[in-house]
Amino acid sequence: MPIPSRAALVDHLARTRIAGDVATPRDNNLSHYRKLANGDRHYWLGLELGDRWTDEQDVLAVMAERCGVSDDPEHRLGQDTIDPELTVDALERMAARLRKAAAGKERVLFATGHPGGLLDVHRQTADALRRAGCEIVRIPGGLMADEGMVFQFADVAMLERGATLWHTHSPEPMAAILNGMEHEGRPLPDLVVADHGWAGCAGQRGIDAVGYADSNDPALFIAEAEGTLQVTVPLDDHVTDPRFYDPMTAYLLDSAGLTDGADPAS
Repeated sequence: MPIPSRAALVDHLARTRIAGDVATPRDNNLSHYRKLANGDRHYWLGLELGDRWTDEQDVLAVMAERCGVSDDPEHRLGQDTIDPELTVDALERMAARLRKAAAGKERVLFATGHPGGLLDVHRQTADALRRAGCEIVRIPGGLMADEGMVFQFADVAMLERGATLWHTHSPEPMAAILNGMEHEGRPLPDLVVADHGWAGCAGQRGIDAVGYADSNDPALFIAEAEGTLQVTVPLDDHVTDPRFYDPMTAYLLDSAGLTDGADPAS
């Protein structure tokens, strides 16, 4: 995969609707912001937000700043956006944290609640960090959560139900992994790379965590604003072809010094 320039990646993100005019409609975004503000734990993604975000307009302001949705509270229907420049900015912040992980030969855990979209993004990143000398954490066996099995495929932890990889926002699978590791007396990861409640739960437990989030998942953006998550990358987390993410992943790994011939410590 050729490494795109920043300008080429911004164009690609907008063309494939990973960012730019995304598929998630404005009313869905606002509904999720309102539910988070109203205390619906499903939208907290494993984070403890207390009473700090009870005004949905405050949530909208964070999302406009960090994701690039419209900041107009009167814009309630139709198209909403993710700013591709903010996506690339966040990828570069994530790359800096991956570079640190590689330099320190850290223990890194990968997990996804969006296997249909982001599985291979995580897998490629895990492969690159392993080549750089990191330990890719193997999760304990026999874990259960949310009436499913928590297991690892291609170095990425996921939830499985009825032989199907499950789309989930729940923090419970990550909690099962971390509790299982503690029960076995194993050190927790130095870094978690994830999305949805998998990332939120890890950050809430005090582990360095970076993640990806859609414009209708405000909790992870709030977590970065509060310092609970290191980085949240704004993107549509399930576009029509998962191969569309490949240029983004190539840019991320190159920026982190994790492509062939690069020195992650430089």
